[in-house]
Amino acid sequence: MQWFIFCVSLLIAGYFVYGKIVEKVFVINPQRETPAYSMNDGVDYIPMSKKKIWLIQLLNIAGTGPIFGPILGALYGPVAMLWIVFGCIFAGAVHDYFCGMLSIRNGGASIPFLAGKYLGRPAKHFMNVLALLLLLLVGVVFVASPASLLTNISTELLGSGSLGAGAVSEESTASGGNLLIFWTALIFLYYIVATLVPIDKIIGRIYPVFGALLLFMTFGMLFGLFFQGIPFFRTLGTDIGIADFFTNMHPTEAPIWPLLFITIACGAISGFHATQSPLMARCTENEKEGRFIFYGAMIGEGVIALIWCMVGLSFYQDQSLLSEAIKLGTPSKVVYDSAIGMLGLFGGILAVLGVVILPITSGDTAFRAARLLIADFFGYDQRNLAKRLTIALPLFAIGFWVSTVDFSVLWRYFGWANQTTAMMMLWTAAAYLYRNNKFHWICTLPALFMTSVCTTFLAHAPIGFGLDYQTAVMVGLIFTLCAHMAFFILIKPKTLEQNQNIKKLE
Repeated sequence: MQWFIFCVSLLIAGYFVYGKIVEKVFVINPQRETPAYSMNDGVDYIPMSKKKIWLIQLLNIAGTGPIFGPILGALYGPVAMLWIVFGCIFAGAVHDYFCGMLSIRNGGASIPFLAGKYLGRPAKHFMNVLALLLLLLVGVVFVASPASLLTNISTELLGSGSLGAGAVSEESTASGGNLLIFWTALIFLYYIVATLVPIDKIIGRIYPVFGALLLFMTFGMLFGLFFQGIPFFRTLGTDIGIADFFTNMHPTEAPIWPLLFITIACGAISGFHATQSPLMARCTENEKEGRFIFYGAMIGEGVIALIWCMVGLSFYQDQSLLSEAIKLGTPSKVVYDSAIGMLGLFGGILAVLGVVILPITSGDTAFRAARLLIADFFGYDQRNLAKRLTIALPLFAIGFWVSTVDFSVLWRYFGWANQTTAMMMLWTAAAYLYRNNKFHWICTLPALFMTSVCTTFLAHAPIGFGLDYQTAVMVGLIFTLCAHMAFFILIKPKTLEQNQNIKKLE
């Protein structure tokens, strides 16, 4: 228990201490007009209060990643908690803050524009393709997981009906496929509507309700661990010491490096956030709100990830049972079993609904971001509904086609694309700081780390080059060193006179 409290305390301290340092390095300008006012179009650029934006940002970035990822990461043992805490403070929250603030400084620009401006035109073209691919994958995979959980809930409710548990259970089992199709279609329909209408009409109004479910889910699961008297770290069957945080406890002995850092993305660092932060940058009223909105929302996601990591480490009797549950039904089975088991049917269903809204609220904004990304690339005005439809309808048609691909294959590509996008955003922020003679190491160091993670994974994974582990590690190290040298060779700091002229403009 004390380890969990210690980790949460570190996250909160990270917001107040390191978050303030990051803000000082960036140098905010509270007098500068934000795009929410200078570019107000009544659709995507709309001023909103910082509390509402924080909640929308949290719901946008927190899909199933900070739940499924930490559950899968729990197989490695308490080392997963270390990555969530330190990854969130020094990489993920920094990534989100600079993405949001650089977008504000550049008229609500998306990540491809930012990458092109600070890293060069080739980076812009690369990020256009990568970001669009990531958004499509996010939209698709964030349909499957909530549809599956909603199907489980529907089946459970039908099974407890008045016609008799046995008969209804048989009937509900037979109709499970139809229920899954129904929920999938309904979620896709919601995505279409939410993608097209102004951001304050649906997202800005119903997200507070979703937020209440999110809070119930988050703290309800933690309360369930206490109320049921479930020992923390029960799956490990021993008292946890400092040495255990550095021990690989995965049942299949899967290597921590780099798999843990790909497995736990959201909750530590996620490139998907780079596609979402510009959406809220277009609604932020003042630059001084940036730390609360962008850095703070990531810290909130880190807390959610820690709670679900603790559920993974504590709900089952031992590590092998956790592994078996994941094999039988993916992490969604762990979510469902633990919620119902600890909170009962009614409370468990509310908790599962809290999990369901996370991917749904990320999926709708993923398609919205994809629409805006395409519109920005072609310079296509989005104030007219008909023009929004010309982009949205083909986008959803492609998304539906992609959804027919095997889910496990989609998830592997999603994981790599997600962390590679994060790597590129960190290099973009590092280039901005280095060009402007600011302390760039707060972004350069995590950029180097993520470069090594992504290249090692691609070199070793079956979806990549399939090299043996030792060779893949060497390839990752060499590529990272080359990227480091290229950064300082290709990126040139501005002269003192150029910086003075920029300050006058700001």
